[in-house]
Amino acid sequence: MKELIEFIAKALVDSPEEVSVVEVEGERGSVIELKVAKPDLGKVIGKQGRTARAMRTILSAASTKVRKRAVLDIVE
Repeated sequence: MKELIEFIAKALVDSPEEVSVVEVEGERGSVIELKVAKPDLGKVIGKQGRTARAMRTILSAASTKVRKRAVLDIVE
C-alpha cells in the first residue's frame, strides 16, 4: 500500500524527492501518512479534494483486495 501511494504522489508533484510516505500499523488496519513539499500540496489535494479522494478510492480498492483496512492521511 505504501509503495502504491508513493508512486502516485511522485508522479503528481514537481519535486518527487521530497515525497515521504510512512505506514503506521494499528489494531484495525493501517494509516498511511503522505507528506509532500508545501508548493506541491495543492497538486496532491486537487480541486475541491478530487485528487486526494481518487487516491483514497484507489487505496481502498487495493486494501480490500488484500483484506486489510487502510486510510490515507495527507500531512502538511
